[in-house]
Amino acid sequence: MEIWMQSVLAALALPEYGLSTVFVVSLVSATLLPLGSEPVVFGLVKLNPEFFWPAIVVATAGNTIGGAISWWMGHGAHKVSDKLRHKETSAQDARALRWLHALGPKACLLSWLPGVGDPLCAVAGWLRLPFWPCVAYMAVGKFARYVVMTGGLLWVFPQHWGMG
Repeated sequence: MEIWMQSVLAALALPEYGLSTVFVVSLVSATLLPLGSEPVVFGLVKLNPEFFWPAIVVATAGNTIGGAISWWMGHGAHKVSDKLRHKETSAQDARALRWLHALGPKACLLSWLPGVGDPLCAVAGWLRLPFWPCVAYMAVGKFARYVVMTGGLLWVFPQHWGMG
């Protein structure tokens, strides 16, 4: 079992598998699980500078699909809640939900924010905001985050750490 795990980890460390790893980590990190994908994107780009744009695009795709999954989870949770819950929403919750509902799918531009972005996608589903516009705004926000974060990290840490 240990040999198999080492071979899988070694394969995932190869540049040709790096983009698939970026995709999976980006997808999982966009769900409600606490995981950050920026270090993986930065690591791949640092080791393979020619992968900057492919890594950004793949990370954006994975993160957007993860956000869409969160949207569907929120949508499904609302359906279940409607059947099980017969309790009024508190005034504070109602105000926040009205604010998000008023913003509509544009609120998903904020899905890139740490800590609140992933739950925001689920709340968009809960509010039954239109799916495809939400996904489009998620993609724009997440793309901008990856470009800024990865570019910023490369600017702050330009050296190759003794490689090359």
